[in-house]
Amino acid sequence: MTSLAENGKKKIEWVKKHMKVLNYLKNLYQTEKPFEGINVAISIHLEAKTAYLGIVLHELGANVAITGSNPLSTQEDVVEALKEYGLNVHAERTLDESVYWKNIDKILETNPNIILDDGADLGITLIEKHPEKVSNLWGICEETTTGVKRYKSLFKENKLPVPVILINDSYMKYLFDNRYGTGQSTWDGIMRSTNLSVSGKVVVVAGYGWCGKGVAMRAKGLGANVIITEVDPIKANEAIMDGFRVMKMDEAVKYGDFFVTVTGDIDVITKRHFLEMKDGAILSNAGHFDVEVKVKDLEEIAVDKINVRNGVEEYKLPNGKSVFLLGQGRLVNLVNGDGHPAEIMDLSFSLQLEGAKYIKENHQNMKVNLSPVPYEIDEKIAQIKLKTLGIEIDTLSEEQQDYLNSWK
Repeated sequence: MTSLAENGKKKIEWVKKHMKVLNYLKNLYQTEKPFEGINVAISIHLEAKTAYLGIVLHELGANVAITGSNPLSTQEDVVEALKEYGLNVHAERTLDESVYWKNIDKILETNPNIILDDGADLGITLIEKHPEKVSNLWGICEETTTGVKRYKSLFKENKLPVPVILINDSYMKYLFDNRYGTGQSTWDGIMRSTNLSVSGKVVVVAGYGWCGKGVAMRAKGLGANVIITEVDPIKANEAIMDGFRVMKMDEAVKYGDFFVTVTGDIDVITKRHFLEMKDGAILSNAGHFDVEVKVKDLEEIAVDKINVRNGVEEYKLPNGKSVFLLGQGRLVNLVNGDGHPAEIMDLSFSLQLEGAKYIKENHQNMKVNLSPVPYEIDEKIAQIKLKTLGIEIDTLSEEQQDYLNSWK
């Protein structure tokens, strides 16, 4: 019988084969070992791709301490495998949030110089709960939209003590991870959990940011009729131009077979919406926190609750209808699936590595602010990606470059 650790190693070895940009960087820096003796703390959804990022940093000299960034996105077999790779890992797949926060604190005991964060739990916990550790911290790299918003809030309140590199706002992240990563992995999780057809169904996507665009595009590709709900008039117009119907959630709930929230805000689908839904409607969330589908309301009004499949709960409502909630309202692509494709996270995690290297080399001169990675890093990752694909592109001649410069 295969042990948990052995199964985890198989997952890691699989993604390793497909994370070619990260492999390129690992080979590039193998002799230099730029992270030698540096304490790097990671709080990112702990599955195989995150594990491989941690392993690469470890091989490049870092003292890596790693945990998850969401209670139900951690994969236990990957955790056990990481222990055998020599990483300091504290993570469990659990709904007990006290365990989750205990593991965050354990990671912070390592006094990190650099934090790689996803959702900002690790960095904000250090700043607010362990201020004595701030003097040892050089900077933070933040992976996702929700974390960016939280760090921006700290910055506005003059409570941010170190620079934050916004990986999420860097071109080689948000143009690919948010759109193609979330788009595919959300439907991977939904379809794996339900084994139902998307074709011919009505899909309601709440939020038309980069992630919402990806979810809607993939739903359309699967043959669904897509409805977008938005609060931003510009994004609503964009959705219309992309060929989708746009309406209020109060109206959309009457039509939806599948619902996907991806707004980053609270109370997107609440009690009044549940009671108006079709019998058999399927609810899922692709935003970072479990606050978009208001599960508390669902629990209060349901007359019965039954686990009908792995990761699928049926809520029987007082009107005789049932709705089905996936992944307990948490990130459906990670709770009910394996997260983004390896090739997508290869780009994001290569930016994380380069961002950490930039902090290590420049922290003494960096101002306390928030910014994407320098454009040169985005370009570097893009060029390496093309190289791994065996693709060459044109370059400007000196005359062409001078002509363009004359217009600046």
